[in-house]
Amino acid sequence: MMKMIAGAILLSAVSTPVLAAEFYIVQDASTKKCTIVDKKPVDTKVTVVSDGKTYVSREEASTAMKTVKVCQSM
Repeated sequence: MMKMIAGAILLSAVSTPVLAAEFYIVQDASTKKCTIVDKKPVDTKVTVVSDGKTYVSREEASTAMKTVKVCQSM
C-alpha cells in the first residue's frame, strides 16, 4: 500500500510542472521581432501578439506563430 501511495505522490509531483507550463508569442516593440516566452511578459517593451492565448508547449506556440499576421510581416 505504501508503494502505491509513494508512486501516486511521485507521479503528481512530476506531472504538475508540465501542466503548469504556459508559452506566449510576443513581439518586441523596437525590433518587431516575434519570439516565444515561457512567462507572461511584464515589460512594456514586448507585447503578447496571440490575443493573450497561452500554449501548453513550445512546439504548439511555434506552430501558431507561423499564422500570426504581425509575425509574418517581418
